[in-house]
Amino acid sequence: MENEIISFTMRELFELGGVVMWPLLFFSIVVVFISLERLVYFLFHNRRMDDLTSVVSEHLARNDISGAEEYLGKLTKRRMGARVLLELVKNSRSKGKRAFSEHRVERAIEAEATVCITSLEAGMNFLTALGSLSPLTGFLGTVTGMIGAFRSIAEATEVNAQIVANGIYEALITTVFGLIVAIIAMISHSIFTHLIDKFAFDVEKNCSLLISEIVEQNEA
Repeated sequence: MENEIISFTMRELFELGGVVMWPLLFFSIVVVFISLERLVYFLFHNRRMDDLTSVVSEHLARNDISGAEEYLGKLTKRRMGARVLLELVKNSRSKGKRAFSEHRVERAIEAEATVCITSLEAGMNFLTALGSLSPLTGFLGTVTGMIGAFRSIAEATEVNAQIVANGIYEALITTVFGLIVAIIAMISHSIFTHLIDKFAFDVEKNCSLLISEIVEQNEA
């Protein structure tokens, strides 16, 4: 006798999962929305800095601070690195009788970099929270499903597999959906966190390079 293959539509799986599927559906929508929104934001804002540093370095070598400011000012809308380097260039000027202050420049860079990184990290906390909450919600469905299965067994005069099937379906389906949502959330969080860390490293590396050049010029 051939085994009958049972298949379900997404709607049928959703209904079998019980009431816990509703919060899981909400979590999945939020995770997808945040992931797509962050993806668009990251694609719009170019975080590359090497090319900017090369051009700014050439301007500083000619002591053309105004030219560097003009070049970076045109790029601040889409280039986060340009915003940070612009603060570096602005604060590299001697202010009145005050000589170049490396500490002042570092503080200005740190403040602007913090603003940029904070804007990149928007929504990351939600991905972390949903990545933790989704499997717990799925396990809650597992518990309620098993409770339903055992209740069916307790109320039945004759026990068979069909009596507990619905409860087991609910238990397993909610667990799977909860884990899927969590996996998507954590993958998105890991990718975006890696890109943010890389930007922070590039800011530190390129700004340190330019500050060293400014110090050498001032000492020459």
